[in-house]
Amino acid sequence: MDEAGSCASGGGFRPGVDSLDEPPNSRIFLVISKYTPESVLRERFSPFGEIQDIWVVRDKHTKESKGIAFVKFARSSQACRAMEEMHGQCLSPSDTKPIKVFIAQSRSSGSHRDVEDEELTRIFVMIPKSYTEEDLREKFKVYGDIEYCSIIKNKVTGESKGLGYVRYLKPSQAAQAIENCDRSFRAILAEPKNKASESSEQDYYSNMRQETLGHEPRVNMFPFVGEQQSEFSSFDKNDNRGQEAISKRLSVVSRVPFTEEQLFSIFDLVPGLEYCEVQRDPYSNYGHGVVQYFNVASAIYAKYKLHGFQYPPGNRIGVSFIDDGSNATDLLRKMATQMVAAQLASMVWNNPSQQQFLQFGGSSGSQLPQIQTDVVLPSCKKKAPPETPVKERLFIVFNPHPLPLDVLEDIFCRFGNLIEVYLVSGKNVGYAKYADRISANDAITTLHGKILNGVRLKVMLADSPREESNKRQRTY
Repeated sequence: MDEAGSCASGGGFRPGVDSLDEPPNSRIFLVISKYTPESVLRERFSPFGEIQDIWVVRDKHTKESKGIAFVKFARSSQACRAMEEMHGQCLSPSDTKPIKVFIAQSRSSGSHRDVEDEELTRIFVMIPKSYTEEDLREKFKVYGDIEYCSIIKNKVTGESKGLGYVRYLKPSQAAQAIENCDRSFRAILAEPKNKASESSEQDYYSNMRQETLGHEPRVNMFPFVGEQQSEFSSFDKNDNRGQEAISKRLSVVSRVPFTEEQLFSIFDLVPGLEYCEVQRDPYSNYGHGVVQYFNVASAIYAKYKLHGFQYPPGNRIGVSFIDDGSNATDLLRKMATQMVAAQLASMVWNNPSQQQFLQFGGSSGSQLPQIQTDVVLPSCKKKAPPETPVKERLFIVFNPHPLPLDVLEDIFCRFGNLIEVYLVSGKNVGYAKYADRISANDAITTLHGKILNGVRLKVMLADSPREESNKRQRTY
């Protein structure tokens, strides 16, 4: 949104360009009537907190309002609460059209964000390794209603890595937690990278309209990495990757010193960590470290996802490859093969005729693919008979492509009482039918938001057929 034509008649504090997003998500974007004066905006939004400035966007030539405004609050929680309570409201009795309120676009976000956006409700925290999910919930429930808590654990030992997530029902609650929790938790917003896959069942089908108009969905080029990809954004997208040596070893630099345990806890988020060590520089207070992975694929992913990661918040770490003289050509060729296989799987499971062709020409004695994930799955259980009454139906969203049906059945039958699991042809969604509600809830708790075989799953309760037929399309 072009804010060059904006102006504010009020005096007082006006934040500079560099502080527009300080603190993050403290600015709201309004779609209002062209005849709404700034005084009305100040009157209606001041109850939510300290307003630092108001911009009404105007035409550069006529100076008339364009029906767009920005309100800058002193705190993120104030802006989020204003969005939650004012979106869809009328500013005055004479207004016939309700206003729209969003968290304004910032340099780190690609668009304005609404009250249903998961990017505003899920926080990422550092916790003692002795914490259980119940401890985490108990500590953070004082700031609002919690949808779920989860702790990141070592896939081999099952021990906590000292990191966790807390998902609130409202953005203002997450903002309150970040602002008021103990600084030792280092709480920050957890920002999913592939936002399109985070929408609900209703949002998913409404967004499919864009794909039919020729917009191709983005495909994750590294589908074999773990869940934590959503927490890190690339720091420098314009670096010359083609000129950089690639190896399994990485150099880590930070303006703040770190311990070996801290270095391990960060880079162990990417599967395949072999070892790490901290190097002391007697002539500076900078932190220096070396990290090595068992394979070059993990090192590449760690480099391009953890480069620029803020640890602690406000301090970005720099990650680069160390040229060890090894020839990575064969390893890169294997990576390319994996990516082609992933794309082929996407094509096959979105086109039933391709499935039939491959089944006809393939080997009948092929083994079931192995499940690769950090999730601790129960052992396999028998399916319920097909004629068993359905007690609960689950809706599943896949990103970047659906899992093969045999793998999907192997995963969802592990919670018991599975009647059927099936895919919707041509779409990255599917359904699972259970004969028992407890089994269905266990599947949601274990699989929602997790990555299996390089595919991220979103698992939730499906709407009843009657509710699906009566849905209203979203108007914003």
